[in-house]
Amino acid sequence: MTTLPLRTLRASLRRLPARPGTLRGRLSLVALATAALLMVILTVVFHTVVRHHLQRQADDELRTRAAAVAATVDTHHVPVRVLETPDDALLDSNVWVYAGPRLLEHPASSPVGDRLTRTATRIAAQSGRRCTTQEGSHPIRLCSEPADDHPAGSAPRAAVVAALDLSPYRSSADTLLGASLALDGAVLLCTYALTRLAVGRALRPVRAMTDQAAQWSAVGSDERFGGTARPTELARLGASLDELLDRIRAMLRHEQQLTRELSHELRTPLARIIAELDWWQARPRSAADTLATHAALGDAAQSMRTICDTLLDDARATSDTAPGTTDVMPVLRQLTDRLRAPGKVAVTVTGPDTLVAGVPAALLERIVSPLTDNALRHARTHIGLRASQQAGHVRVEVVDDGSGVPDSFLADLFQPGRRADPEDGHGGAGLGLPLARRLARSAGGEVTYRTRHAPGATFVVSLPPG
Repeated sequence: MTTLPLRTLRASLRRLPARPGTLRGRLSLVALATAALLMVILTVVFHTVVRHHLQRQADDELRTRAAAVAATVDTHHVPVRVLETPDDALLDSNVWVYAGPRLLEHPASSPVGDRLTRTATRIAAQSGRRCTTQEGSHPIRLCSEPADDHPAGSAPRAAVVAALDLSPYRSSADTLLGASLALDGAVLLCTYALTRLAVGRALRPVRAMTDQAAQWSAVGSDERFGGTARPTELARLGASLDELLDRIRAMLRHEQQLTRELSHELRTPLARIIAELDWWQARPRSAADTLATHAALGDAAQSMRTICDTLLDDARATSDTAPGTTDVMPVLRQLTDRLRAPGKVAVTVTGPDTLVAGVPAALLERIVSPLTDNALRHARTHIGLRASQQAGHVRVEVVDDGSGVPDSFLADLFQPGRRADPEDGHGGAGLGLPLARRLARSAGGEVTYRTRHAPGATFVVSLPPG
């Protein structure tokens, strides 16, 4: 008959959540459990102290009554006798008088052979003062008081035993226990409510920070948590979140920059492919022309592959130094051969053939290529590439006789997306020079602009030797 309710109870308990889902609920539950444990310990200690105190009060009352009766016992004569007193009601108040093992007086409610009388006889035969409790429906406390001076360890010639009902005392203790439990319940209820209120108020700034973060954009917004006064712990959390947002923003910017750089670098080989296809389709071509077009297309495709590999390797690089070495002059000559300079612009390459740089050929090409493209846009009649080794570095100078860089733009020359004159009619997105410097620095080198060079502009690439 009880199987179904038990199963229903177990199923209900399984459906209860194992723990609150919110931090507020968990902290409130922890505070409630801690307060409950503390209140249980205090209640047990308080109840134990109260019961001990009430029992001591009962013992003191019993010894007072027993001492009063012992004063009426005459132990100087044989046999021991109880003297008459004006108030014999003491003998009717649960008092036993013994002369050795012989019972002289006992209460009318406890005749000889009664359980309570047997207990009184047992403690009266012991030396010194003794107290004991006889449990039952009405617990009785009994205390003995010797009526004479006797040697330690020996039984007294006469003794008085007094008894007292402990029910009122225990009833008082139980009443205090019930009141304590009621007070504990009220305190626990207040503790839980106040903890939820306090934790809710403490977490209010966290909710505000969460709402703010949900409205912000890691890239498009400069809002951060550090501008608002908060408690120390939340201020530290806000600072950590600000750093995380800055890192995320930097990563997204780096990804966007990589995308722009790939687009920028791939435009030149794509333009070569389109030009070759247009030239090949303009009119019928011989087999030799077709093979030349295929070779040019293959070279442009290989250049695109090299560009992608170089930029992606640089983006994934974990070291500041790019491995490998290359002969400088063949790379510079190959680079100038690919330039489609107007007929009026001459391109020259000078330098020793024994010059070796401590970077791969693809990386050297990607560093110098934006500089030559920039020179080609602005040169009037001449572009020069001069390679040399100075002060333990391999130097490549890219010189043109164009208009040069305005002094007002020098501070922004290597900033991504910046151009001195966006309306000058030349193509470009302002990414070539920043890319060249970044790639050179990744290999332990540098790209600088030589000021006070007229006419035109001179860019200097410094790389470690091979």
